[in-house]
Amino acid sequence: MGVTLGQLASLVEGTLHGDAQLEISGASIIRDSQPGEITLADHPKLAKDLARCSAAAVLASGEFAPADMPVIVVANVHDAFAKIVAQFRPNLAQHKPGVHPSAVVADSAVIAADASIGPLVVIGEGVSIQSGVVIQSGAQIGAGSVIGAGTFLFPGVVLYENTIVGANCILHASCVLGAFGFGYDSASGKHLLSSQLGNVVIGDFVEIGAATTIDRGTYGPTVIGDGTKIDNQVMIAHNCRIGRHNLICSQVGVAGSSTTGDYVVMAGQVGVRDHVHIADGAIIGAKAGVASDIGAGLNVIGSPAIPAKDKKLEVALLSKLPEMRKQIKALLARVAELEKEDELRKTA
Repeated sequence: MGVTLGQLASLVEGTLHGDAQLEISGASIIRDSQPGEITLADHPKLAKDLARCSAAAVLASGEFAPADMPVIVVANVHDAFAKIVAQFRPNLAQHKPGVHPSAVVADSAVIAADASIGPLVVIGEGVSIQSGVVIQSGAQIGAGSVIGAGTFLFPGVVLYENTIVGANCILHASCVLGAFGFGYDSASGKHLLSSQLGNVVIGDFVEIGAATTIDRGTYGPTVIGDGTKIDNQVMIAHNCRIGRHNLICSQVGVAGSSTTGDYVVMAGQVGVRDHVHIADGAIIGAKAGVASDIGAGLNVIGSPAIPAKDKKLEVALLSKLPEMRKQIKALLARVAELEKEDELRKTA
């Protein structure tokens, strides 16, 4: 059912400029907006797109409030729009406290009374699941693992034994924490699996994307610091220590025993070799190959990764190579002519 523009303005505590009785049927971004819907605009550069869209009204900030259509002005456009979208598309998932009858729970596991354990979840011996945890269908929680208060596990998450997950984390579908590291000792013509006696320790307020894998340490923990956000399909190898509030984007691979400081950003498909350190605040560009330590605050790109300003200069110089080749050929031809003229003078 639709709601009025006035009701939406009240919902987001915004200032309305337009007809409060205008009925709004939905909420979409500018690209997808339909007649009768409300959209959002967070920057003046969207003015042309907004003029061409079909939306009946717009949510905007005080810095950009178009005068030619009904508008709700708010301080934080994205927070307010999220509330409006939820008004039209509420979360249908209900997480009632308790253990689903199809779940398999070891006798020694301790589960908070208000935790929600979904269908076909398997919980091993000595597991501790704290207050407000939600574990959706098919997750596997290995023996001795701990899941902190308020953490949410989507379907198919796998925690190997002794994995520790902090409070208020989000683990997306099919991520795997605590698998054996890719470490082998070669002897007698064979690759023998090395010790896999450690575990994985995840801090508080960490988010781990779908199908991401974090391997256990050889003897101690692989650690992910508080507040770090890891995208889908990321691989973090054994013995790594990732700092606080890192942003690690899709398809990054971090080899064993590498470490990062705090507030490090690694863009998509970055590859990090083993035993390197990336210091606080460093930014690693997409597809970069990190072969050595990266200093604090550096912005690096390329493979091997070098400071962005140096890489841009390198690319600029490479673009001039065809022209330089022509110039060198012309210079060589001229040198040859001069040498020939010199020989003729000597024999005259």
